[in-house]
Amino acid sequence: MLKKKLQAFSLSELLIVLVIIGILVLLALPNLMPLISKAKSTEAQLQLNHVHTLQKTYFYMHSKYSNDLEEIGFEQESLITDGGKANYLIEIVHAEATTFTARASSVTDFDGDGTLNVWEVDQDKNIKEVTKD
Repeated sequence: MLKKKLQAFSLSELLIVLVIIGILVLLALPNLMPLISKAKSTEAQLQLNHVHTLQKTYFYMHSKYSNDLEEIGFEQESLITDGGKANYLIEIVHAEATTFTARASSVTDFDGDGTLNVWEVDQDKNIKEVTKD
């Protein structure tokens, strides 16, 4: 019973398979970067949609838009650069009695091209990409 060999893969066979998988990932990664960037930009759109909803609620209560995120009840999640999970910094660019613009600025360069992604929303809920990453 001690002399019976079990069939298994050798260490060298496993290493060869891992090297092949690594090469395939390196070949596929550049093609996936735009898709990853697009998926992360969904965070900005959702956050700006939330800011718009909070601004509208504030407008109905006070007949004006607010310049302060805390005043409307928006709480910025900790950014990736500070050890958090958020990829975008949310800020209100300007707010007047009847108009406002909020901006979501990326804090990281998703595809490594040196351009940071920026999205904006206005009082009419027009969410647009100002700077493409």
